[in-house]
Amino acid sequence: MSTAHRSGPHQVLLALYALFTLAAGARSLVQLTTQYAEAPVAYWLSLAAAVTYALGWYAIRQASAGHTGFAGVMLWVELGGVATVGTLSLLEPDWFPDASVWSDYGIGYGFVPAVLPVAGLLWLRRQRRA
Repeated sequence: MSTAHRSGPHQVLLALYALFTLAAGARSLVQLTTQYAEAPVAYWLSLAAAVTYALGWYAIRQASAGHTGFAGVMLWVELGGVATVGTLSLLEPDWFPDASVWSDYGIGYGFVPAVLPVAGLLWLRRQRRA
């Protein structure tokens, strides 16, 4: 594996995906175990986001070694999830009495959930060209 693939944007993406895996996972597990009745859909969606981030971390790591197929799929799935949940949370706010990680396109996390898959796709595009 070339050291060029393990520096700069690659390291930033891996760090952000690891952080969001932990943040979304911890948030959802606490909410599912202590506040389940308040907003189960939002809390399950946050858990789904955490799983997506974990798979995204793995996919980006694999892509840095030249195996880009899974990363392309996961990044598009993640972007679709953010877009779908973000839109639904705006159109049907009653479905989200409490926010999920992807509600309002990730406003609670500074819109990083909306930007992260786009950044990953741009990095992946560059990887595929290299």
